[in-house]
Order: sequence, then C-alpha cells, then structure tokens
Amino acid sequence: MSALSASQIVGIWERGLRQARVDRAITLAAVACPDCEAEQLTALRLGRRDALLFSLRESIFGPTMNASATCPRCAETVEFTLRTTDLNADAAADGEETHELSEEGVVVRFRVPNSADLRAIAQCGDVSAARSRLLECCVLDASHGGEALGCADLSEPLVAKLAARLAETDPLADITLDLKCAGCGHLWCVALDIAAFLWSEIDAFARRLMLEVHALARAYGWSEADILAMGAGRRQFYLEMAG
Repeated sequence: MSALSASQIVGIWERGLRQARVDRAITLAAVACPDCEAEQLTALRLGRRDALLFSLRESIFGPTMNASATCPRCAETVEFTLRTTDLNADAAADGEETHELSEEGVVVRFRVPNSADLRAIAQCGDVSAARSRLLECCVLDASHGGEALGCADLSEPLVAKLAARLAETDPLADITLDLKCAGCGHLWCVALDIAAFLWSEIDAFARRLMLEVHALARAYGWSEADILAMGAGRRQFYLEMAG
C-alpha cells in the first residue's frame, strides 16, 4: 500500500468525524482496499476487515503500535508495545462461508459476524439484547432430531460454545492481550480494537496537522493545501521560524 499524504489523512479524518464507529471502520477499510465497494467491505468477516485496518495502520504509522491500559486493581497506567507483524495475517484469509456446531444432538449452522451485524447490535439498548440480536444474525439454522429450533431454544451452554467457536473461526476479529501491572502485579486481559485504535491515532495526527496549518497560515498567509503539501520536516522548520 502506498503512503498517504497529509492531505489524504486529513480527508479521511474529516469524513470519519461525522460517522458512527462501524461506518468509520468501513471508511478506513475502503482506504486500504480502494477497489472494494462499501457493501463488499461491510459484508467482510470482521477478521478480514481488521486485517485491512492493520495494513492501513502500518502504511501510515509503521508496524510498531505503542498503547496503554489502566490496571483495574490499582489504576496504574500500563504501557505496552505490539507489532503488526506479530499478528497472524493468515488467520484472516477468506475461508468457508458457513460453519457447523454439533452438540448433544443439536446441529447449528452459523457464519461469523461482519460489520452489518455490528451496525445492527449498535441499536440495542443493553448487552443482553445485543447478544441476542447477534445470535439471530449469525445463526443460519438450528435443529434437533430434524426439528427446527429458534435461537431462543438454544441452551446457555450451547450458546457459550457457539461464542467460542465464533472466536476460533475468526481469530483476528477477537484479539485479546494478556497484561501484567508492574505496580501491583495484577494480571488481566484487554481486547485490542484496531478500528478504535487506528482512529484515535488518525484523530490525534490530523488535529496536530490542523494546528500546524493554523499557525503557518497566520504567520505566512499560505493556504491549507500548500501547507499540507509540504513535508513534515519543512513544516516543522517554518513553525520554528514563526515561533
């Protein structure tokens, strides 16, 4: 993927500001895969979509991701580093469209979630409703002894096993990191949401660019387009001169 210009990054940021989280992720994925239509990207399994976002992140900011989390026990900030190359990109490869779980005579055919499903559950009022809605989206059919079952007929243990299978089937969509607090020694897990992580980086980068544009436009009267067309080194030089 070719490097994006400062102007292109600002354009992505401006579009994303007006969007909900799921639509913002699709906007970012479209940058990584410009030949894909929005409908195609929305229908992609989440792991495949997120693989595009990791690729986009690497092209803009490089492979090293510096992040932090708050220890739930002592509230200490724990910093950690992840490299995009550490992730198993092959896990996001397109595979079977449908999968099957057979447990205690119940057979469930299902597919893994996509962005359309996330958009649907975003309208739910609580976690329980969202879970039920996602189940309805992903379960294609279920039966016991030839008799059709609805999602409400599935037992809690079966639903739990189905959730585990969903994670196994699309591992890049459910990245969990094991962290340890250096202060109190507490161990806990944190989920990595690449869509939210990448957007936070783009948001910070674009806002910093806008501040540079503001300062240089006031100092020299240059247009936004001319300032963004400069390399980062030139902008920094002129900012130091103007200061």
